[in-house]
Amino acid sequence: MKAQKVKIDNIPAIIWGKESGKAYIHVHGKMSCKEYAENFAEIAEKNGYQTISFDLPEHGERKDGNYRCDIWNGIHDLTAIGNYTFSRWKEVSLYACSLGAYFSLHAYADRNFTKCLFQSPILDMEYLIRQMFTWFQVTEEKLFTEKEISTPVDLLHWDYYQYVINHPIEIWNLPTSILYGGKDNMQSEDVIQKFVEQHNCSLTISGNSEHPFMQERDFEIVRKWLEEFI
Repeated sequence: MKAQKVKIDNIPAIIWGKESGKAYIHVHGKMSCKEYAENFAEIAEKNGYQTISFDLPEHGERKDGNYRCDIWNGIHDLTAIGNYTFSRWKEVSLYACSLGAYFSLHAYADRNFTKCLFQSPILDMEYLIRQMFTWFQVTEEKLFTEKEISTPVDLLHWDYYQYVINHPIEIWNLPTSILYGGKDNMQSEDVIQKFVEQHNCSLTISGNSEHPFMQERDFEIVRKWLEEFI
């Protein structure tokens, strides 16, 4: 399919699909990149949408930079991508995965998306950080003292943790469909269900799927979910 590489506010991006008045912003998660949007873009194109994917900080073409993949840079970059897309397409929707969903919740609450699709979303970052405290024997006091602590999952930052505590997700009034794996260890089902109830979302649970949805059986599950809700 057609894939045009561009720079949006110096952010490496790809515009997928044949010309249309409708587009999806595609926000990937950790350890991914803009090229991974191809399968999504193929389904979106069949439904009349183009797709704009881009590399988050420290991902894809931006791996070698000193620009951290944190909430502040995430909001900055998603805002730039949003400004670009809303200025060029009449109808804009959102797909976001994992950490990309968390950034989207902070950057896009006041955007007029037609619909939003969240796959394995991080909806409560405080919950995840506290899980990491338990997994890796880290305490709040230790993180305050050391400011940064490396773990096998991610680098814990005191400043990031404080932002998370002080900025819970309270406003999200956009039509949203969520795909969640029943074996996801990053967010509990209670966290997901609470968000769904508070914000009137549609929820699809794949009981045997883990957070990444990367087992062979998961590809068909994701495809069917996308084809239903895209």
